Amino acid sequence: MKAFTVERYGDQAGMRAADIPDPQVRADDVLVKIHAASVNPLDFRIRNGDFKAFMPYRLPLVLGNDLAGTVVRVGPSVTRFAVGDEVYARPDKDRIGTFAELIAVHQDDLAPKPATLTMAEAASLPLVALTAWQALVERARVQPGQKVLIHAGAGGLGSIAVQLAKALGAHVATTVSTAKAELAKDLGADVVVDYRTQDFEEVLDGYDVVLDSLGGENLAKSLRVLKPGGTVISVAGPPDPAFARELGANPILRLAMTALSFRIRRDARRQGVTYSFLFMQASGDQLRELNPLIDTGKIRPVIDRVFPFEETLQAMEIVEKGRVKAGKVVVAMT
Repeated sequence: MKAFTVERYGDQAGMRAADIPDPQVRADDVLVKIHAASVNPLDFRIRNGDFKAFMPYRLPLVLGNDLAGTVVRVGPSVTRFAVGDEVYARPDKDRIGTFAELIAVHQDDLAPKPATLTMAEAASLPLVALTAWQALVERARVQPGQKVLIHAGAGGLGSIAVQLAKALGAHVATTVSTAKAELAKDLGADVVVDYRTQDFEEVLDGYDVVLDSLGGENLAKSLRVLKPGGTVISVAGPPDPAFARELGANPILRLAMTALSFRIRRDARRQGVTYSFLFMQASGDQLRELNPLIDTGKIRPVIDRVFPFEETLQAMEIVEKGRVKAGKVVVAMT
C-alpha cells in the first residue's frame, strides 16, 4: 500500500512517500480502507521526536492520527463491525498511521461514522473531539452555568471544544484573532476576546475551567482568570506527575515530568486552583457518545481545506507554518 513514512526524526525532510506492506490484522482488529485523514500538531511533534522518551516508535513510522473510511476486513474476534461499515477513529497512540491507504485498528477504538458527515468531515474530528470530551466531560465535569474559557477557539481543537462546552450548558469565552471573531460567535462563544487588541487576563475573571492549547505565558496567565477551586487543563503545557503515572513511566522519566511541571503546579497551588496535563486516549465508545451531538448539529466540523493524498506533505506544511484560517486541514485518499 502507499503511505507517508517518517524515516528519521527531525523536520519534513525526514518524511517520504513509500510503498509498504499492508497491515497485519489481529484477532480484535478491523482493517479499514482510509478515505480521508486529517493533520494535527501532534503529527509534527511525533515526527520531530518530541515524544520519543515515552513513545519510542520504531522507524520507519507511518504518520497520521485521524481517519474515516470503510471496513474491508475484520479479525475473528470482532463483534462490533462488519465489512462495508463506514467508520471513523483516532487509533491508539501505539498504532497510529492514517497517512496510508489501509490501517488495522482495534475494534474498541473505532466508531460508526456520523451519518450526517462526509468522509472528509468525519476525518477532521476524532482526535480533537476526543480531546475536548476528555478535558471537559471526563476531567473537568463541566456543568450547566459554569464559565469555561477555550483558547484558540477557531483552531482545530478550539472550534470543537467551544461547541461541546456550549452543548454542555456552559457560559463560553474564547480567544481568537480579529478575523476569526465572527466564526467564534457562530460556533457558540458567548464572549470573544481578540488577542491582538485585548489581554484576556484583564477582560475575564471567575472562570471554572480553562482549556489551554497554547502553553507558555498563555498557560501561566490562564491560572489568573480562574476562580478559587478552578482548573486549567492543558494539552500544550508540561507533563505532570499524574500523566507519568498514567503512562507507567520509569522512575527517571517520572522525576523529569515532575520537575518540568513544578513551577506551573506551584503557581496553581498558590492561587487556589489546579493544573492538569492532558494527553488524549483513543476511545470508540466516547466517539459513539459524541455522534448524537454531531448528527443533531450541536457539533459541526470546521475544515479549512482538503488536499489530495499525494499532497500530504504540503498539507502538513500548511498546518505547521500556521497558514490555516480556521479548523482542520484534511487529506483525501479518494
